[in-house]
Order: sequence, then C-alpha cells, then structure tokens
Amino acid sequence: MSRKKLIAGNWKMNKTAADAAALIKDIVFNVGQRSDVDVVVCPPFTALETAAAVLEGSVVKLGAQNMHQEASGAFTGEVSAPMLRSLFVTHVILGHSERRTYFGETDASINLKLLAALKNQLRPIFCVGETLAEREASTTLKVIQVQVERGLEGVGKEQAQSIIVAYEPVWAIGTGKVATSDQAQEVHAYIRGLLSKLFGDPAAQRVRILYGGSMKPSNAAELLGQADIDGGLIGGASLESRSFLDLIKAAADAK
Repeated sequence: MSRKKLIAGNWKMNKTAADAAALIKDIVFNVGQRSDVDVVVCPPFTALETAAAVLEGSVVKLGAQNMHQEASGAFTGEVSAPMLRSLFVTHVILGHSERRTYFGETDASINLKLLAALKNQLRPIFCVGETLAEREASTTLKVIQVQVERGLEGVGKEQAQSIIVAYEPVWAIGTGKVATSDQAQEVHAYIRGLLSKLFGDPAAQRVRILYGGSMKPSNAAELLGQADIDGGLIGGASLESRSFLDLIKAAADAK
C-alpha cells in the first residue's frame, strides 16, 4: 500500500516566537502548495500562536510537542488538548524519549495523553524506542512491543488510522549515530506487525511509521527508501530551513 510520506520537525526547546515566524515563513514559501509530502512543524508552546498565524492558508500543519491528558484544572505549567485545538494545532508529539527519560513519563501516562488527543481530534505522533543498553542486550523488539501495546491500549480500530508512530532509537537521538537502514526497517516492519495484530492488517497498512533518530539530508534517501519507513520525526535538522527542506525533497523523491 502506498502511504504519503510525512516529515515532522520537532524543534524541542528552541526558537522564540520571532525566530519561529522567520523559519516558518521560509518553509512555507519553499513548500508552496506541494501535496506529495505531508509537512508538520512542532515549535515550543510559546511560539504556537505566532506559528499558526504564519501557517494560515499553507499546506504545512502545526504540531505541539506535548500535552496534558486533562481538559483543564489545577495542573500548573501544563497545556491541554482543547487549548492546542484553539490555536489550530492538528498534531501532537507524545511519548518522546526525552519526556520518558527526563520527566518520568510512563507507558500508562502516555496512553492517557494519546486517548485524550484522539478524543479532541488531534493526531498523535506516538514515539517508541529502545536505549543503547536495551539494544546491546538484544531486547529491542520486546521493549517496542511493550511500549506499543501499552501506549495504544483502549484505542479503537477506527481510531488507528489517525495515529502516527515514530520509532526513535534513543541511542541515535541528537548523537549523530543513526540506525542502519536495515536496523530501522526491521523495527518498522515489526511495529507494523504489532499494529496488524491490534487493529487488523488493512488499518495497520494505513498507519505511517516515522524514523526519529538523527535523520539528515545525507542519510535520508536510504532510510526513506525502506518499505516501512514513511517519513521522519526530525530534531536538529528541522531548526534550519535548508536542511529541513532537503528532507522534504528526499521524502518526495523516495519510492
């Protein structure tokens, strides 16, 4: 099945609102109205409103980097799905390894967020991945299985096609290390098999699975050429328009 490639930029804790406006203007101008690749930018919360204004009328979509599972309440410092929706956010990154590692997020807490995102018509970019120790212990696939099954608990078959999965080997995030195309494809194919068991093969074939470990223009073509790699969740290379645009072009060229 042919799935449209998706390139999503995770800016992490970078860029002021003014910086975001300048970067997004350049991306929007160069992307134009191209429809062969889906593009999402995920600035920090403080730049979302500015980003939404700049993106108006463009094909580039707006994503957030996290959210709380409750709609409102006494959760100091948190942002809810309805708040994101009010800013025309369409996607939200959930379960990123930095959230798991630094902020104690668990499969159970990520699952609550994912269900809340779906309830509010936000498309989750659901992140899974193993640490270097887990890969060296040959437990990669078991770790992925647990994260996928627990993270997607309670998701209905009809909701599955709204989910985007991002495989991010933790040892390759921001390190310059990259999984080989064979390593990445093996895990992507395994994830699709898990999705097939959970939701049936037709639904699993529609889910896009992104690679999220130091993808850059120099290695994108080989990664994006794999059968089950449907795009990238891009960190550092999304902070500069030229490298991000090169990745969009690589996705368009991938067969």
